[in-house]
Amino acid sequence: MGKKYVFLDSGIGGLPYFRSFHQQAPHTSAVYVADLEHFPYGEKTRDEVIRYAITVTEKIIARFHPELIVIVCNTMSTAALDALRKTFSIPFIGTVPAVKVAAECSVCKHIGIIATARTIHDPYLEKLIQSFASDCKIEKRADAELVAQIENGLITAPDEEKRRAVAPAIRQFKEAGADTLVLACTHFLHLAETFAECAAPTIKVVDSLSGVISHLMEVLPPVAEPEDSRSCCYVTGTITEDIDRLYRGYCTLFDLEWKGAL
Repeated sequence: MGKKYVFLDSGIGGLPYFRSFHQQAPHTSAVYVADLEHFPYGEKTRDEVIRYAITVTEKIIARFHPELIVIVCNTMSTAALDALRKTFSIPFIGTVPAVKVAAECSVCKHIGIIATARTIHDPYLEKLIQSFASDCKIEKRADAELVAQIENGLITAPDEEKRRAVAPAIRQFKEAGADTLVLACTHFLHLAETFAECAAPTIKVVDSLSGVISHLMEVLPPVAEPEDSRSCCYVTGTITEDIDRLYRGYCTLFDLEWKGAL
């Protein structure tokens, strides 16, 4: 089975990116892969992230023979993107924290970054800060609990439950005095509206979605004729009843055909 484009994340984090892609290229089908076998990436070492990213990419290339892979995971991108490009000949597009955007938006030069622990502590993030926000004060928060909540169904919860979930993070950044917040884990984009609502009016919330998809659309060749195959979703690892139920629901929400195990 051949598919030109694959979106790869540790779980459901990359689905907002896939949806944006699908809206802009409605006649182009793609594969979405969630590497649940190694979820959560954010709690792994840098070497583990690199090893797992290479392992799942080998499976993807063997199965789909894609022309391009979009790494819709900040943790995987910051830790493993360079290794992936050195290991495989196909092109990759990564998803990295929108530090540059935040630095340009911030008035008081005080930026908050919420991400996984791996991203927060990765040298790549520090390089981004030094390159684009060296004149800014940085407040960081690693929030593995919120990532897990989002992966396990929070995105379909009532709005009040979503607000309660993001409240501790918003409180930290408001008390610190940040005026701009970077959602530096793709899972958090599922709650982008909730973050923006709870952070207003003192904090502006930014992310990398528009930049990543704009770049992807620039490199995509035009579609000669509409593809009749529907985009689909696979996961790695053992599919439990809970995973099957959750991912069937996510596929319905994001217009994907549920295919099960990769």
